[in-house]
Amino acid sequence: MKALLFERSVPRIAAARVAGAITPGLGSRWGALRLVETDEPALPGPGWERVRPLLSGICGSDLSTVDGHASRWFEPVVSFPFTPGHEVVGLTDDGARVVIEPVLGCAARGIEPPCAACAAGDVGRCANIAFGHLAPGLQTGYCTDTGGGWGGALVAHRSQLHAVPDALSDDAAVMVEPTACAVHGALAAGDVSGAVVAVLGAGTLGLCTAAALRRLSLPGQLIIGAKYPEQRALARELGATVVAEPGEIRRAVRRATRSLVIDDRLAGGADVVIDCVGTAESLAEALAVVRPRGRVVLVGMPGHVSVDLTPLWQREVQLGGAYAYGAEASVGRRTFDLAMELVHDAGLHRLVSARYPLERYVDAIGHAAAAGRRGGVKIAFDQRRPARSAHRGGAPRATGRPDAPAPATD
Repeated sequence: MKALLFERSVPRIAAARVAGAITPGLGSRWGALRLVETDEPALPGPGWERVRPLLSGICGSDLSTVDGHASRWFEPVVSFPFTPGHEVVGLTDDGARVVIEPVLGCAARGIEPPCAACAAGDVGRCANIAFGHLAPGLQTGYCTDTGGGWGGALVAHRSQLHAVPDALSDDAAVMVEPTACAVHGALAAGDVSGAVVAVLGAGTLGLCTAAALRRLSLPGQLIIGAKYPEQRALARELGATVVAEPGEIRRAVRRATRSLVIDDRLAGGADVVIDCVGTAESLAEALAVVRPRGRVVLVGMPGHVSVDLTPLWQREVQLGGAYAYGAEASVGRRTFDLAMELVHDAGLHRLVSARYPLERYVDAIGHAAAAGRRGGVKIAFDQRRPARSAHRGGAPRATGRPDAPAPATD
């Protein structure tokens, strides 16, 4: 089968870091990622199934990896070489259409008894992601034993598989995993009913977070920072009450909260700020616009950042991360179930902007890295057969775009 393989090569990762610093996404041409012919991964044991990807998304964390910018924190919980791709809709060998919940927790690793987090259904907090009968890997797409969505086949434990309803198109289904991350982030903000909430960033995570907040939490005002026109239009459609260019976020929050200004920061501010970018600049912005004893939630992967945390201390701000998914105790449901409903109800299939074959991976990754500037949001690899014009059974989709594989489009 064809697969994109990421190898542990220090010179190539260094080359990717240089190339990606010049042009984001260019690490795919000069770095440690390459297209190969390889064997399908073997089933690790009972309870595992082979899944053949139909669509696989390109995530911000994938871009960081390809460009050599991923944090060294991940090194003990990744095994090389691995095939990336954790946003996956595919077919099992018996023809069932599924999405992958990629965290490789205790059930997938054959560990009994499970850790406390997995026992509670909170697989995103699994303590055993480097142990068991699998090689280390925090998720499918970062483990050498499982394969990933950027290949012709992967293996997944039954505990990771979620059946896709016929009402969801393939475009909608590939949005379930990133939407689950957004749902978890929105719920991590706590009860924001009637509150002023600011979302930084309007890529996939930011837009999905806005949709999740509007449908699950009902903030009084939802302010989102969006750099590009298409992002701003989508943010309004998905429920933002105020859409501001990134440089205008402080002014928008000041107006919404009637805060005074001290130098370049607000004396008051938003009740909650959700950072869906994950840079030093976005975290500094979050700390500048959150109110004293407010809350900042990191949904975008921060990587290496250097930020003055004095305001965190002096203003008693809560800073928390929101990674992955599992069981959402505050609503008594699983994140993926909530995400499946949100994708359908909010029409999040529309965020899939372009699809590429694996052979055009350099173009695909370059497009993903520049998606906002090019008027797009989610870019995906398409491994469907040319004759596949509808989901299994031949009936047309109830929602979403036609499923005939399209050439890459901006």
